[in-house]
Amino acid sequence: MSPHTPVTADEESVLADITGMLAKLLEDEYGLDDVEIGMATTFNRDLELESIDLVALAGLLEERYGGRVNFAEFLAGMEFEEIIELTVGRLVEYVVTSLKAAGAS
Repeated sequence: MSPHTPVTADEESVLADITGMLAKLLEDEYGLDDVEIGMATTFNRDLELESIDLVALAGLLEERYGGRVNFAEFLAGMEFEEIIELTVGRLVEYVVTSLKAAGAS
């Protein structure tokens, strides 16, 4: 698979969902409404989200996807440095994988 492989429709729809959640979070918490968010955007460096923001995001993910996506469990499996470097794309991939697994069971 080349690095320029187009994003699947599943990834596109999940990216749109997560981008919307993050935009709402950033606007509600910080008054930011013009933040560019893409697959390579990092939660820590680019968006400067704090741990409490990740808790809020977990709640939004649960509202949207129910128990099929467990953000807290996803983060719990990571080292601190991985969480610091976490990108929107990695979360999108996790959500797509979780939804497919939930659909297959």
